[in-house]
Amino acid sequence: MKSLRLLISVLAIGGLFSACNQASAPTDTEKTDSIIAKPSALVPVEIKDTVSAQVYNHYLQLKDILVASDPAKAKTAASELAISLRKIKGSENTAALADKIAASTDLSEQRTSFTALSNDVIALFKQSEISSGSIYVQYCPMANEGEGGYWLSSQEEIMNPYYGDEMLHCGEVKETIGKK
Repeated sequence: MKSLRLLISVLAIGGLFSACNQASAPTDTEKTDSIIAKPSALVPVEIKDTVSAQVYNHYLQLKDILVASDPAKAKTAASELAISLRKIKGSENTAALADKIAASTDLSEQRTSFTALSNDVIALFKQSEISSGSIYVQYCPMANEGEGGYWLSSQEEIMNPYYGDEMLHCGEVKETIGKK
């Protein structure tokens, strides 16, 4: 009888702890970097170079659209990103990757090209002067048929651009880029 009470007590306590640790599912307004549910908890990223800041904002817009799985809007966002990238000397190949995304209507192809684009953009921002805030380098091991894929985010919460709603939170923060 004592062991039965002990078992019930342990299960009840375990249930309470697991209920407290479960996060609620994000609403549509919480799914992107551009629409932040709790702005007071987030220090906005400020990049000293205005052209790099423009690239970062266009990149986040493209990433958010891929999270939302909208290939038509991804074309437009990628075109804007390519224009910004061309303003940075040495970023011609990265701009060509953005152009490749803009030329495609296939979401899967766009996401595959986004991998190479992200690798280049991550390298760019590791060299940028950040005045405030943090840029999170995130990684999904399942992206690109198990080869993995990185991307940048202005929030720690994972919003996977490679799978959208299918596996929205698959991934982890691998690195934080901040003020040097």
